Amino acid sequence: MAAVTSADPNTVVCRVAAIQQPHEPRPNDSVVRWRIRQGKASSYEAAALAINMSDIDVVNVQHEFGLYGTWTDGDYQDHLGVFLAALRKPVTTTLHSVPPDPPPSMREAIRGAAGLSDAVVVMAETAVNVLADHYGISQRPEVIPHGMPPIDPSVHVPMRDRLGLAGRTVLSTFGFVDPRKGLEYMIEAMPAVVVNHPNALYLIAGQTHPDLRRQHGEQYRNELIQRVERFGMQRHISFIDSFMTQREIIDLLVASDIYVTPYLDPKQITSGTLAYALGAGRAIVSTKYLHAQEALADGRGILVDARDPRQLAENVNALLGHPDRRHSLELRSFSYAKNMTWPKAGERWLELTRRVVSRSAYRSRRPAA
Repeated sequence: MAAVTSADPNTVVCRVAAIQQPHEPRPNDSVVRWRIRQGKASSYEAAALAINMSDIDVVNVQHEFGLYGTWTDGDYQDHLGVFLAALRKPVTTTLHSVPPDPPPSMREAIRGAAGLSDAVVVMAETAVNVLADHYGISQRPEVIPHGMPPIDPSVHVPMRDRLGLAGRTVLSTFGFVDPRKGLEYMIEAMPAVVVNHPNALYLIAGQTHPDLRRQHGEQYRNELIQRVERFGMQRHISFIDSFMTQREIIDLLVASDIYVTPYLDPKQITSGTLAYALGAGRAIVSTKYLHAQEALADGRGILVDARDPRQLAENVNALLGHPDRRHSLELRSFSYAKNMTWPKAGERWLELTRRVVSRSAYRSRRPAA
């Protein structure tokens, strides 16, 4: 949103329809104009009707399944369709998750959203084929990468010193902590890394995923801590259990020698953390999920099998033992990402939005459902 506004601050004004869980604190944010109660279909419809009465020119939906629907006995109950059916404004829908081989209910939710949207946006080229092959959506979506803030990777050493990490070789993973991240496998890899690089430190940064914490408390994090203790890695693995600001995330990435994504889901189509690491020009070791296979192709990073601590350790050791190779990966990742920063993405978003608005006459004449 900020990137689009910055692309034309004199004419662009953004307002938010915030999706909130019941009993969730309501942030005092001046850009929030409407509030939707997550999981309540009538609230999505009411928001659409209110937006229809506003002076908004175009609506951009940032779609995640958990935000726009609920699961009941394994069946997905879609609420985005309710919102879009009631909406009389032009709309672009960004699909953050496009899982291959979806269950029928999820497949129909995406097909329905695409049919009711003036434009569909995905964040990776891989998602284009997935939509065609697994969802039967033949019209090519727009591809606008996830984006990241502009980052200067040249301050690597000063930043490491400023963060109190002088003399350490820093590996890192950031983002919500939950079992899908496969963090236990990187923890298990660390003893083999430390044998070769005794100053190595693996930083796991971020809070436990709020949905996981509501259901299971800190069980997963506690299991990770116990695993660290079982391997005797207390001096070599640390947790930063806090919400990290964008500035803190950037500082951590710039201070890191290697960024690791040991994720478990091979069908993961986008990863914001991976995008940030590319933008920071980090050498990356990652498991072979869809986004990583696309982003790290052509020698931009190292891909390993999921759930394989041995491969993680071998490839981390290989990069740490060959600084020239690590530097080559850093240059390639930064070069790949330099045109994906938020200022660049904001310009592409604004251009798409203006095209959608210019074609809005058809949607304004669409009969009420």
